[in-house]
Amino acid sequence: MQLHSGLMLPILLAVALCLLLNVLTLHARQVAPLIEDDWARRPHRAAECNFGRQIRELGTTWFADLGPPFGVMYCIKCECMPVQKKKRIIAKVQCRNIKNECPQLTCDEPVLLPGRCCKSCPGDFSTDVVQDLPVQLTSEEEERNLKHFGTLLTGRTSQSVRSDDPNPTSVYNSAYNYLATGRFTFHRKNLYYSFYLSASTPRPRSIQFVDGSGSILEEQAIDPVGGAYQNVTGKLCGVWRRVPRDYRKLLREERLHVSFLWEPSAILTGQLSRYRALSTEQYSSLLEPTMGVDRSLMSGAGATAIVSASSVSAPSIHVSLVFNGLFLPNDVAEVPLVVQLEHQEKDYVVLREEMIVKKPSNELNFGEVRSALSGADLRLLTRGKLSISIMSRKDPQALHLAGAVGPRATCDMYQTLLLSETPSVASGLAWVYLDRIGALRYGVQLIGLEEESPLVTLVDEGGKRKTELDDLTPSLVGGFANGSLDRPGPRLLEPLFKGELSVVAASQAGSLLRGRLLERPVADARDTAAPVLLRRPNREPTHPGPAGLIWTAVDLDCSLHYELELAGFSSNSQEPRTFRLYLETMPRLAQGAPVARRLLEEFGGYSLEGSVTGLSPMELYRIDSGIGFLEVTEKQTGHVLKAPFKARVPFSCLPHYADNDVASVVAYNLQPSKSDFETGACFHETRFYEEGQQWTSNTDPCSMCHCFRGLAQCDTVPCPALSCTPGKQAKQSVAGHCCPICAAVANNTKSNAIKGCTLAGQHHLAGSSWHPYLPPSGFDTCAVCTCDAVTLEVKCPRVQCPPLQCNEKIAFRPDKKACCKQCPAVTPHNVAATAAVINDTAHMARDEALPSIRRTAEEILASGGCKYPVGGPYENGMEWHPRVHSHGEMKCVKCRCKNGEVRCDRKRCPRSLCNSIAHQMKRGEYVADVDDCCTTQCRRARRHHRNNHHPASRHTVTPRELS
Repeated sequence: MQLHSGLMLPILLAVALCLLLNVLTLHARQVAPLIEDDWARRPHRAAECNFGRQIRELGTTWFADLGPPFGVMYCIKCECMPVQKKKRIIAKVQCRNIKNECPQLTCDEPVLLPGRCCKSCPGDFSTDVVQDLPVQLTSEEEERNLKHFGTLLTGRTSQSVRSDDPNPTSVYNSAYNYLATGRFTFHRKNLYYSFYLSASTPRPRSIQFVDGSGSILEEQAIDPVGGAYQNVTGKLCGVWRRVPRDYRKLLREERLHVSFLWEPSAILTGQLSRYRALSTEQYSSLLEPTMGVDRSLMSGAGATAIVSASSVSAPSIHVSLVFNGLFLPNDVAEVPLVVQLEHQEKDYVVLREEMIVKKPSNELNFGEVRSALSGADLRLLTRGKLSISIMSRKDPQALHLAGAVGPRATCDMYQTLLLSETPSVASGLAWVYLDRIGALRYGVQLIGLEEESPLVTLVDEGGKRKTELDDLTPSLVGGFANGSLDRPGPRLLEPLFKGELSVVAASQAGSLLRGRLLERPVADARDTAAPVLLRRPNREPTHPGPAGLIWTAVDLDCSLHYELELAGFSSNSQEPRTFRLYLETMPRLAQGAPVARRLLEEFGGYSLEGSVTGLSPMELYRIDSGIGFLEVTEKQTGHVLKAPFKARVPFSCLPHYADNDVASVVAYNLQPSKSDFETGACFHETRFYEEGQQWTSNTDPCSMCHCFRGLAQCDTVPCPALSCTPGKQAKQSVAGHCCPICAAVANNTKSNAIKGCTLAGQHHLAGSSWHPYLPPSGFDTCAVCTCDAVTLEVKCPRVQCPPLQCNEKIAFRPDKKACCKQCPAVTPHNVAATAAVINDTAHMARDEALPSIRRTAEEILASGGCKYPVGGPYENGMEWHPRVHSHGEMKCVKCRCKNGEVRCDRKRCPRSLCNSIAHQMKRGEYVADVDDCCTTQCRRARRHHRNNHHPASRHTVTPRELS
């Protein structure tokens, strides 16, 4: 039966799409995902599409890429569609076949151009209609168009958005008199937000971004504690990552709103508006109703001030105001208001200006004042001594808003890498920011200049002459400088805000490190105490030396956030550089500790902002304990930057065992996990050992240990029986040799006592005997190894069992470790097992029977003989049972030498015998060891058949297995 070609194509495409998505999904699970997969921990799923391993934002279209051998399917058009679900906007992928949408053609022989779905007439180069993909702005254009947004959140601004509560009042909205102001910075498709809250406003539980109809576009839970930066500055900081293009359009058109939620009946909402004055903002103020105002008129009122000052030539000040609630019921037009700048502690008015509001609004009103300012008043402003108030000229007592002037509301930090300007191994980093009282907090780290006593200074590099502004050297201790500069003035703040302030570390030895402080938004990773300096593991002087600066943090969802900057790489390469960021963790900083290595992200350029989820509790425990490492590797050249790091991890993300419980740590780590890439290792005493490794205990030299399945197992050394009486035995004088030795042998072999014999990495004195150590079973007490006192050769014969006085068919071993069989107790001729025989008589007899004139190994091999690990070489055509040091002769295996090749086969047992043994086992009867080889082989074949449902195949034994 044949299918119509028009029907076959969509079916094949649909099947191929399903297979691709399944393969991509399975493959994606093998690497660290870069987005949150466990949406149950988040308020809702982000409005973005995950197609295979690629993130697609809302509104984007693309052609399905099925990979080899199909490639890009230009007739399968996919789109990331917004879907409304309970007042929330979520994303969904929708793909369709657009083959039927191709236009009708008039030519007889149309052609299909590369990268097109529809055929076209020759010479027709018009754009394909079905491939009308929207043109996107560059990141620089978008950032230029999406700057300088702010908002004011009051009870009055919350009335126009929420469709489910169109007229909130103080009765229905318990947050009606709360107050907040925010600033927004768009950077690399991420919207960073910063807020000041009034003293009477508690920290909200969550933040939402909504459109004009109240649909929730993005929602985030807010950490009730906040990070290091937020606690010092008193701000609320965060970021909305990967803002979809459609929502960026809402922001450009000022149709985006933000809401704070404390509980379902407590909510504040404000509109994101473009304020041009934010481009020069240096100070901010949040104004709230003062004592004694008319609460019936001022309920839900508030204001924010954007303040900038200049000390160039004539000092001046510029204040932009956004406010509401300062109008009487009969104020309709041309309402006069008074703006006043005054000293907070003294009765001193610095500035008093009047402005006119042409048409008052209940939601938001705008105004500004400019004025000259004396140098003394400007210093009061920078020291946080001034406040701003705005009041009604008609009734200033009843309608009055006031607030202190402090550092600007934007969550920002200034950081730099300090690179060497001379060939040196030294490098460093520095960062500064303003705290809630306006003090400039700074941190500097220098590596490689510890012995040169460098001077660390802040330098203004904006003018023709570089001006030294402040000295940070007094706080430099051990390569770290941490402190604060109280109330810096415009002389320092203006170059800081303009990106013209540098940190310079110089020494009398000629070393010089320099870096210019640049502004960076704060959220997630930067909301921590300090960054980490990544540097080269080697110590070769270079100029400039590459270095890296990275911030890290772990949030309440157990996601690791990182923000990385690189500098100092040479610009000789014409190709774009590609870097890889790795996370390495180990159980403990100890010798031999295994390392788990995880690729976090591969990226181009010299900066990276990202996050990773799916880290195991074990990895998070190590990050919290400070035994993690970050490594950046350049793909082209292999250059490596590396540093240890530590990040605070929420308690809910850590595994459930006590700190420093190394045994639990290792056992937890060895549980099977697809996300853990490390191999098993055992921690014993002070170091780690690899799987299968054996060693002597440091605390007990007479205890042998080995690593098996991640656990260290130790056994006390058992001493074999000696041929001499106890009175003629002597204790060995060498440490670590625990078993006695015959005194006569010891006296005759003093010259060889130090040399001795070595077996399996263990040294044994000449004339000594021991049981071989065979991990994971431990010591094999059924074999005794001896170090010949004269020839220093090692021989390990098996214990020779005494002859049985009963029928061998009914003999048995009393336990698994028994070396010899015993007769049943009811047998009258039962004889106890005799002492172990040390000498391997069969082997000795073979050695004694050799002819007096022996052929050399070269002669045997030249005539077709064979090499063999134990006992070789063998003559061509010779057959033998192989020998193993610890188990003696393997009677169930026969080896044959033929023309230089060795072939070893196990003994084949007849099927009838195996069937008989299986029948006895099924009925629960005793199975006599008629033939050790066949009994063992038949039982193994039965287990193999039961587990794999097919008969056991013949097994050819290789010499490697026997050795």
